[in-house]
Amino acid sequence: MPIKIDEIDRHILDELQRDAGASTADIAGRVGLSMSPCWRRIRRLESLGVIRRKVALLDRHALGLEVTVFASVKLSAHGRQSLHEFEAAVADLEEVVACHVMTGEIDYLLQVVTRDIASYEDFLRNQLLKLPTVREVHSQIALSELKNTTRLPIAPANA
Repeated sequence: MPIKIDEIDRHILDELQRDAGASTADIAGRVGLSMSPCWRRIRRLESLGVIRRKVALLDRHALGLEVTVFASVKLSAHGRQSLHEFEAAVADLEEVVACHVMTGEIDYLLQVVTRDIASYEDFLRNQLLKLPTVREVHSQIALSELKNTTRLPIAPANA
């Protein structure tokens, strides 16, 4: 169930999505509050779990991570234990930057980031395909990235 937040909270959240490193004073100025009420609202949003954490977004190309692969995974079994084992294993795979449970023909869609194709092949052969619950993996390599954001569309309260 969505948490009730007002327009000022939405504005604060939007500002934090743009730059979580901005000072409370800067955010307060942009949303039309003084610093103390803004700070209290941010702490409230954190305590409610609306703000899960603040992180630095890194440039993968600057770090030599040139390949993004979307890997469609089918499991060999669908019992609760198999799902739990796969999900726990994927959580520990550093190359997997996103994992989604899917409906339809595949069970999971993984977004994998590696240095190059050879690194992806090594990851596929020596980590992903070695998981006992994995039956099939189909890989699609992204040629280029047109949009990649962590910014959520925060709709106005009356929308």
